[in-house]
Amino acid sequence: MKIYVNDSRENWICDRMRSEFISNNSSFITENILEADVIWLLSHWTWRQTPVDLLSSKKVVATIHHFDLSKKESSDFFIRDKFIDLYLCPNEKTKNDFPVEIDREKIKILPYWYNESLWPAISDRKRLKEKLRIPSEKLIIGSFQRDTEGSDLKSPKLCKGPDIFCDIVENLDAKPHVALAGWRRQYIISRLERAGISYSYFEMADINTLVELYNCLDLYLVTSRQEGGPQAIFECASTKTPVLSTNVGLANEALAAECICENQTEFIKKINSKDFNLTPENHRNIQKYKMQNLFPKYINFFKLL
Repeated sequence: MKIYVNDSRENWICDRMRSEFISNNSSFITENILEADVIWLLSHWTWRQTPVDLLSSKKVVATIHHFDLSKKESSDFFIRDKFIDLYLCPNEKTKNDFPVEIDREKIKILPYWYNESLWPAISDRKRLKEKLRIPSEKLIIGSFQRDTEGSDLKSPKLCKGPDIFCDIVENLDAKPHVALAGWRRQYIISRLERAGISYSYFEMADINTLVELYNCLDLYLVTSRQEGGPQAIFECASTKTPVLSTNVGLANEALAAECICENQTEFIKKINSKDFNLTPENHRNIQKYKMQNLFPKYINFFKLL
């Protein structure tokens, strides 16, 4: 069996997942799509880059990360569905959000993995803050994702909840310092500047910089409305970074109940009272998402196609 994994070339999470899967499962991988038994559309939105005759003649798996319920789903989904043998999704919430027209037998759940070796905990936080010019006298809150829709740098990407993030940090008893990374953070930046909240922005930070940023944080906030993971939950666990999250994606499965906030008021109350101390119990289930534990399950899935 040979698997061809399509390439989104976004220099972001799907590219990293592709690279990790290929490098750790090389005996099952081909870079020649003509030789493949299975085409894995890990970045399903790039499916039109694949010739239709190949989609029609080979087994095709598409990973659907999450559905943005704030937008009307594109008819593109149903055009593509004609070529899909099976769907992978990372959690039960995503499976439940599939259009009702899709046969549930075609949808399988396999969660995301994380590579623990990429996300070490670093003890010398003072040195890192000095290096990255992050103040030491304030509460440091992190957010490393994308805020806005496409090329529109004003409208918030509601599924990621940047408006919720801003509502939280703007209403804390003491103004924090916000560490931002990722593409298109203009929405949050504009809100922070209007509110007089200081921030540091590391656009398209590489993994080494992200590791250092995680290790500078007092707290990471996940404020998304819809997510597949999010990967930040795993990265926080690996770097021993405290995290508070909406009940989204895998959060309720991977984190302890005290890390989940049901509304903005709960976020604000926990942050003001500093009720986010990291304990081993906060990440009680995180071990099962390690790369080495999940890759055999992925390979078994593809073998059974």
